[in-house]
Amino acid sequence: MLFGAPFDGTTSFVPGTRFGPARVREASVGIETYSPVLDRSLEEARLADLGDLELPIGNTSAALEMIEAACRSILAAGAKPMMVGGEHLVTLPAVRACHSRHRGLAVVQFDAHADLREEYMGEHDSHATVMRRVAEVIGADSLFQIGIRSGTREEFAFGRAFSAVFTADLEEGVEQVREALAGRPVYITVDIDVVDPGFAPGTGTPEPGGCRPQELLEALWRLRDLNVVGFDVVEVNPLVDTGFVTSLLAAKIVREAALMYGGSAGEEDDRGEEEEAFGR
Repeated sequence: MLFGAPFDGTTSFVPGTRFGPARVREASVGIETYSPVLDRSLEEARLADLGDLELPIGNTSAALEMIEAACRSILAAGAKPMMVGGEHLVTLPAVRACHSRHRGLAVVQFDAHADLREEYMGEHDSHATVMRRVAEVIGADSLFQIGIRSGTREEFAFGRAFSAVFTADLEEGVEQVREALAGRPVYITVDIDVVDPGFAPGTGTPEPGGCRPQELLEALWRLRDLNVVGFDVVEVNPLVDTGFVTSLLAAKIVREAALMYGGSAGEEDDRGEEEEAFGR
């Protein structure tokens, strides 16, 4: 089930990711529902868009609690949360919810930044500390960080010492993930700034030297056989985008994820009557 988490309460450079979910939906009108690589269409998938959560501005803890509650409700209905952010901190409550239902959960992060600070500007919970908090939930040895090319000396030392994978190389990272996570429940988080800002300028903390959109898509396609129980795309900032460039990319990523990790239309499961309530 798809939903938006329009929150940017700890953004430190250029705010505006709270407008990301609405812009990604708007951009999605411009892409086909059919994926030629996957040979599937959204018409064949079980995907409900629940809209955006109404998150309080200026109250980080309350916003995180609401996101976690939404994910828990989706999981209780037998579905998978698919979230569009919002800043990267929104991943933390989603991971907490998935971890509570799927023991042994691993997290695969595509990102330019390590996000492993212990605190940032006096804040324990921040877009710059989110993966440190995630590691505290699942264990650092279940955190797979791919595309990382920015961070402090301390973050790089922590990632290299404790994360299961910590690399800037998408191909190398994906191969290690495929070998290590077969059969395990996996949450995938995609920070759009893993892509070079020349191709994805609409993000709050751009970092030169990233991958091309095709390289990111190919990396995700190679992970199609994983047991993915949750997925998100975060850090799309339409206020600094060039037209719909970055939002279109995020919309295509959402489409591919829905087709890879969502169920098929008509597929039986145990959602029963609860599914209809979510779908309204």
